[in-house]
Amino acid sequence: MKLPIHDTELKTKSLLGVSSDEMGDLLGRWDEKPYRAKQILEWIYDRHVASIDEMTNLSKALREKLAGEFHLFESRIVTESKATDRTQKLLLGWADGQTTECVMIPSDRRRTACISTQVGCPVGCVFCASGLDGVKRNLTTGQIVEQVMRVQRLCEPDERLSNVVFMGLGEPLANYDCTVAALRQINALVGIGARKITVSTVGLPKQIRRLADEQLQFTLALSLHAPTDELRQQLIPWAEGVAIAELVDAVRYYFDKTGREITLEYVLLEGINDARNHAAAVADLCRKMRTNVNLILYNPVPDLPYRRPTDEAARNFLQTLRSKGVNAHLRPSRGMEIDSACGQLRRRTEHGTNA
Repeated sequence: MKLPIHDTELKTKSLLGVSSDEMGDLLGRWDEKPYRAKQILEWIYDRHVASIDEMTNLSKALREKLAGEFHLFESRIVTESKATDRTQKLLLGWADGQTTECVMIPSDRRRTACISTQVGCPVGCVFCASGLDGVKRNLTTGQIVEQVMRVQRLCEPDERLSNVVFMGLGEPLANYDCTVAALRQINALVGIGARKITVSTVGLPKQIRRLADEQLQFTLALSLHAPTDELRQQLIPWAEGVAIAELVDAVRYYFDKTGREITLEYVLLEGINDARNHAAAVADLCRKMRTNVNLILYNPVPDLPYRRPTDEAARNFLQTLRSKGVNAHLRPSRGMEIDSACGQLRRRTEHGTNA
């Protein structure tokens, strides 16, 4: 199913969806000097202005022309939450009434933006809040980039984003064209190195190979969550049509084309996928590809029956992987008191506090 990409209610296009080359071409058609393109991009990505009218070294006529065809920030902040660990989450409302989430995650010197690529999620992982209401539409390139700029504005004045992870609502590779265009924008214009940008996917082999052929240097993270097809299909409905062996072949192709090691994301669920034998099976898979493993303690979702594993089970899983030569890490939980897991804040806001 091909999803819509918005914007029946907006009469203007997103300035954040315009590449450097497109900006130059546009201003050329308007008979503006080439350096104007650089000025506009500096106002947006270096000075972080909130409106076109703030671009004061542009003529009033040019600002009015830009404002007649483009908007800068489309979204409004519906809800803003901040955790004791300084993690901040925004629920953004778009012009068509839909909402998505983005998160700022601070750690040491890092400032990471976690952003969404779709309204809702088509994957339907049984333990995740993102897909409980299905997927409504794709986000545009500008809407994806806008989340990064929203998160940048959460940073202190002397801070800049250092990392971006496409791990919010949606399956990035199911919105392939807009995701890749946004990746290029974030890299080239926001100024975040490709190796500090991660695209997380549940595993679409054709799209993984297509991304590999772009020969970009972004990090690819595969949401594995189970070491066998039988268990994975129970946890991830989309996995019914894709065997783990196919995913291994696809990510090996990605490594061969880019030289970038793959990250396996693995959410630990108590009594379901957190035993030592599961860890041993994951280690066996890791021998077939160049990868590291990122273990994630489950962030419980109200009304779902899944639980966070015990600390002992998580330690045993990690130790089993490492004992078998796997480069594995246990990711710290962040922002639990502000519904930081994907889809939780959006669902609570739309369905009530117990949803």
